[in-house]
Amino acid sequence: MNARAGDSLLWRIYGPRGWMAIAAAAFVLFVIFPVLSLVVSEGSGGHLSAYWITLIGKIMCFAIVAIAMDLIWGYAGILSLGHGLFFALGGYACGMYLMRQIGREGQYQSELPDFMVFLDWKTLPWHWWNSEHFWWAAILVVAVPALLAYVFGYLAFRSRVKGVYFSIITQALTFAAMLLFFRNDTGFGGNNGFTDFKRVLGLPITTPETRMVLFVVTAAALLGTLLLGRFVVTSRFGRVLTAIRDAEARVMFCGYNTLHYKLAIWTLSAALCGIAGALYVPQVGIINPGEMSPANSIEIAIWVAVGGRGTLIGPIIGAGLVNGAKSVFTQAMPEYWLYALGLIFILVTLFLPRGVVGLLSRWRRPSS
Repeated sequence: MNARAGDSLLWRIYGPRGWMAIAAAAFVLFVIFPVLSLVVSEGSGGHLSAYWITLIGKIMCFAIVAIAMDLIWGYAGILSLGHGLFFALGGYACGMYLMRQIGREGQYQSELPDFMVFLDWKTLPWHWWNSEHFWWAAILVVAVPALLAYVFGYLAFRSRVKGVYFSIITQALTFAAMLLFFRNDTGFGGNNGFTDFKRVLGLPITTPETRMVLFVVTAAALLGTLLLGRFVVTSRFGRVLTAIRDAEARVMFCGYNTLHYKLAIWTLSAALCGIAGALYVPQVGIINPGEMSPANSIEIAIWVAVGGRGTLIGPIIGAGLVNGAKSVFTQAMPEYWLYALGLIFILVTLFLPRGVVGLLSRWRRPSS
């Protein structure tokens, strides 16, 4: 009986083609890329450089955020323009641990982070308690974004705030947090944030082996997030979410308390963003309040729109396409990137309302 239930769960999440695609992606991410990076010599044409490992790892972190956004926007109809805040909070939680790992190897050779010594801090602030322990940082990475999302979501959803009004207050929330983190007296490094990391779990953070471990962990988190998302949206819970998106009043008339459903998916989405932020920081090497910029949160929504809402795989494609284009533009023509991003969003809205996945689905249909 348990075996049958397990089989039915697997086929509910994905069909045979879906699982084959997952296996192929896992083989590329867990086998091909590590071999190209660590085994193939640098002078060879098939070598995958540290630049590409970092870039792909960063895009995978963004893809996790895009899936988290799709869960609330694509399936529950809740458009958030503040998800960059949850991403940054996870990054700061991880960054605090990484800063403590520097120890006395900083510029001032103090147990305190360099920016605290510069600002004449004598002791660590209270919120840095236990920050030298990885297990505590792991708890904060999930708990802080989830707790903030739960409190904010409970107040907003209980007050029946929805639509554009909800989007505006989420944008106001992340903007207020950004201004708070810019202050030097908060103990988060001010506008410079955290950087110059040395080690993670006692290992040098800049070695190719450590970077590859971070890459593989990020890939595993991305695939796990995708499977978790499929598990949620194909369940009874997911069907209720879709019904709330399409006709919340009718769902309430049927006896469902929509507050609990929206609050649950909203909190889960925030926690996933925190995990993505924690994986992002050690690979990129910096976290600062700029990650909380409302523009970053708007860009997250654009990833989902470009890939296709309500598909889960679409946001991964959208995050890859938009951030790949961003890498090209910011190197060749950085001053034109925002114009290009705006044009992409306008074109997708007008001509691809279902995103890239919708376009591919139309091409796959047999001609009538």
